[in-house]
Amino acid sequence: MKKAAVSSILVAVVLLAVGVTAEAQQPKKVPRIGFLSVTSSGQDPRLEAFRQGLREMGYVEGKNFTLEYRSAEGKF
Repeated sequence: MKKAAVSSILVAVVLLAVGVTAEAQQPKKVPRIGFLSVTSSGQDPRLEAFRQGLREMGYVEGKNFTLEYRSAEGKF
């Protein structure tokens, strides 16, 4: 009877230890790149060139980074 009690306590301790180490993984933060332009159009050729350069380097928008566009609306 004593061995059964020790065995059940040992099993409980092992299960608790495994449960603590098996926490859910936190989602990976995706870097955010800010792009500020003087023009109010979202179709700035420099923005497209920047995106193309990132694609050529193997980055995928929405997966490896997030690009946020802001406009100064013509105010230098």
